[in-house]
Amino acid sequence: MAKDRVKKIDGDEEPFKIDIKNISFKEFFSCIKGYGVETILAPFFIVLEVILEVFIPFIMASLIDKGIGNGQIPPNLNEVWKYGGIMLALAFGALVTGVLSARFAAVASQGFGKNLRKKLFDAVQSFSFRNVDKFSHGSLITRLTTDVTFIQNTFMMLIRIAFRAPVMFAFSIAMAMSINVKLSLIFVAIAPLMILGIVIVGIVVFPLFGKMFKKFDRMNSRLQENLRAIRVVKAFVREDHETENFRKTAADIQRAQVRAERVMVYAQPMVQFCMYACMVCVIWFGGNMVLNETGMSLGELNSFISYISQILMSLLTLAMIFVNIFMTMQSAARTSEVLSERPDINDEQADASLEVADSSISFENVNFGYSKGEDKLVLKNINLQIGAGETVGIIGGTGSSKSTLVQLIPRLYDVSSGCVKVGGRDIRDYTIHTLRDSVAMVLQKNVLFSGTIRENLKWGNENATEEEIISACKVAQAHDFVTSFPDGYETDLGQGGVNVSGGQKQRLCIARALIKKPKIMILDDSTSAVDTATDARIRRAFREELKDTTVIIIAQRITSISDCDKIIVMDNGEITDIGTHEELYEKSEIYREVCISQQKGVK
Repeated sequence: MAKDRVKKIDGDEEPFKIDIKNISFKEFFSCIKGYGVETILAPFFIVLEVILEVFIPFIMASLIDKGIGNGQIPPNLNEVWKYGGIMLALAFGALVTGVLSARFAAVASQGFGKNLRKKLFDAVQSFSFRNVDKFSHGSLITRLTTDVTFIQNTFMMLIRIAFRAPVMFAFSIAMAMSINVKLSLIFVAIAPLMILGIVIVGIVVFPLFGKMFKKFDRMNSRLQENLRAIRVVKAFVREDHETENFRKTAADIQRAQVRAERVMVYAQPMVQFCMYACMVCVIWFGGNMVLNETGMSLGELNSFISYISQILMSLLTLAMIFVNIFMTMQSAARTSEVLSERPDINDEQADASLEVADSSISFENVNFGYSKGEDKLVLKNINLQIGAGETVGIIGGTGSSKSTLVQLIPRLYDVSSGCVKVGGRDIRDYTIHTLRDSVAMVLQKNVLFSGTIRENLKWGNENATEEEIISACKVAQAHDFVTSFPDGYETDLGQGGVNVSGGQKQRLCIARALIKKPKIMILDDSTSAVDTATDARIRRAFREELKDTTVIIIAQRITSISDCDKIIVMDNGEITDIGTHEELYEKSEIYREVCISQQKGVK
């Protein structure tokens, strides 16, 4: 999708330049599924409502001419009751069909919005890490909320008002011309001016709304960041600073909205001026025709004025629809950008029947970069063999790409060149589900979800028994502190696990991974908040309980990996040495320096 930058305007950040041709209308049409009947019935009933409404002025002309005449006394009550009854029946019919149309349109639009949100969420869930990196979290939230709401409202407008306005326009024109063709020419002269003005307003307002949505993205990103780091904000007494930053962000949105709305407000007075000018001309020329008795009666003039009002109101409605569609095009393009994003990791070459035979791992001439180009590689010429059931430690300085290396194993990213094998097969031969079901990964950033401890643990295996949950928690050294809570495993963690400490959160995440009973266990610096004694107990439990599981431990503390079968030393995206603790202490300068520095820290 087009993410080409355009020049800054009024000091704002550069907005996306949206290519309307890339809007995926097919994806939007598919969101109607399940609500097709309502989508058809809404415009059907609105057309019936319009037809009934259009006939009311026509009947009113007969009521005036035949029932009241030119002020005759007494009026012809029979005619009044006759035509009045017909008008009442038409009005009641219009009311019923209007209510039905509104109901069906509401059901259809809400269902459409639900389907679109689900489609967007499903798309995001299918993304690889590389795909997710293309969008900020705040931007994705805006697209799933604000943008979808705009599209949903426009959809309801299209199946209801967008049918009502042109049908009303066409029928009213026909009825007005059937009364007096010459008088209708007044409208024909004024209408092009209205349409031209509406088109100009729409063209001007379109890019302004694009900038506004970019500012919404920025605000959501800042808000999400602030709420996630609220404890840091308070610890550093930065509430005033963050409040001021958010005020500026909100003010940016306000200015963008005002600029867009300022242009839009010009449309209504312009259309109203044309309407009133048209009405004045009709009353003037039509009134003269009535007074001079030259082809128009009082009832016909009254009816003609009603039709002109309907015609002009239809044009005003069309103007509103036109501007809203221009606004929604930005949302549609942004939404299509997510829907058209194709996951770069898929099962195209996978064998669905293939299972992971064992937990051996090998890297063969692996290179990897987050961006294209050999000069941007973060992993270079990686060759590594890990036997089934081995415990392997990885150590290296910050930015040495330790986490990136292990993220290639479950295909969170795909290699740029070379291959990674698990169980003797290229990981691309397995389906993503099969591969990741065999690998448990405790990420550097521990994440728990709203709900109870038990519900979080069952993310590893939703069918886990009570015994399996307790066993995993004992291995992860979490059982004791969990049972110390009044509600035990039913303790509500709150959003993001705010009710537990960093070390407790890490142990729960390890237990959650253990419940999965994986062939490969990856711990990405996941005991950094745990004291050394607890860390030692976790590693001892791993050796006793996970004898057939390959365990990979990324750590900064030498004590966390010193007893591993082998240790990998990484520097600047390359493997510099491999060996046991004793071997590396003798031959690896990097490893020896880390050991000495940490020993000094102990003293």
